[in-house]
Amino acid sequence: MKSIENPSKESWKQILERPTKTVNDIEATVNEVFKEVQTKGDAAIFKYTQKFDNVTLNTHLVNSDEILKATKSISSDLKKAIKLAKDNITKFHNAQITTKQIVETTEGVVCWQEKRAIQKVGLYIPGGTAPLFSTVLMLAIPAKIAGCKEIVLCSPPNKEGEIHPAILYAAHLCGVTQIIKVGGIQAIAGLTFGTTTIPKVYKIFGPGNQFVTVAKQLATKYGVAIDMPAGPSELLVVADDSANPSFVASDLLSQAEHGIDSQVILVSTSKKLILEVAAALQKQLLDLPRVEIAKKAIENSKSILVANDTIALDLINEYGPEHFIVCTKNNSFYIENIQNAGSVFIGNYTPESAGDYASGTNHTLPTNGFTKAYSGVNLDSFTKSITFQEISEQGIKNIGTSIEIMAEKEGLFAHKNAVTLRLNNIN
Repeated sequence: MKSIENPSKESWKQILERPTKTVNDIEATVNEVFKEVQTKGDAAIFKYTQKFDNVTLNTHLVNSDEILKATKSISSDLKKAIKLAKDNITKFHNAQITTKQIVETTEGVVCWQEKRAIQKVGLYIPGGTAPLFSTVLMLAIPAKIAGCKEIVLCSPPNKEGEIHPAILYAAHLCGVTQIIKVGGIQAIAGLTFGTTTIPKVYKIFGPGNQFVTVAKQLATKYGVAIDMPAGPSELLVVADDSANPSFVASDLLSQAEHGIDSQVILVSTSKKLILEVAAALQKQLLDLPRVEIAKKAIENSKSILVANDTIALDLINEYGPEHFIVCTKNNSFYIENIQNAGSVFIGNYTPESAGDYASGTNHTLPTNGFTKAYSGVNLDSFTKSITFQEISEQGIKNIGTSIEIMAEKEGLFAHKNAVTLRLNNIN
């Protein structure tokens, strides 16, 4: 972990760069897969599944027997853990349901807004070295609460042609309507265009590697919405001498083990803490099964010493972390003033892992600085808002003249006439 002391503000941009490839580096590959899936459908899906996942399948569809087999293979302890997480996530997202608010803006002019579920959604669940069955809960639960009718889940198969049983179990538990063994760029392309096997959806959700992230961004060019740009995982911890160095090190490693392109950053006003965390990192690192992955991620990571909390906060807002842990003597300062973060974890006993699994908040969050403009997944992510208005005779009389004047000044006389005809009819 590279240590930096009191960097100048002019150097922040360079210091805070993510270890990711540019879009140009991988866009050509993504475009190639998209074009082939668009023209050849399932044939291209089979081809790229064999190429990227090293498995040849007869079908990409998961059947009920596979779900039953997966359910039986899951331990009772894991089922209990998933149920606890499901209950908490459900409670948190149920609390986000809003009621219709009717407003009479002028006498006789009544306006309101209602939310409608997005009918067809696609959920992308990473597999590979870390099958994220927890992400199934984070996406399928709010989709179900929102009332989405078609919830299509795509996840890459292993070399035996199977999806991890915990992913299948969680998907079935949360009401996913269709599960498909396909991952990577080809999964996003399939959900974008639709094939004989993969339904076309209206919005795609879920994290993934840099190729998946670019594929999702490309999908928007074809009229499919996405939740957010969500690439490699990242964590920033701000801590001082009030923090437990071992806890801080464990949190940094919890994100570093996601992948070699993950990034973790420690910001502190205490050089002593930085040194203690560095020692704890080396000790804990050796005990991790994913030690090689974590090591490479740590190489991309930094500890930054700053003079005071104000400078620390400015630097953190400039970075805009996906996950932000606050463990200082002045937590309230950071909580009240943080502007750019996906999810915030407060105090010595709030590990980022809690949000990843079971506290109730959603772990599908914007990365790569997109927290400056995007929110994490929430119930509203699965809905769209429709406005309604109803105007009485008195209402059109009250606002009609203003509409006529404004329309005429914009040169839109048909707009004006639509009101004039009604006013003349009343008079």
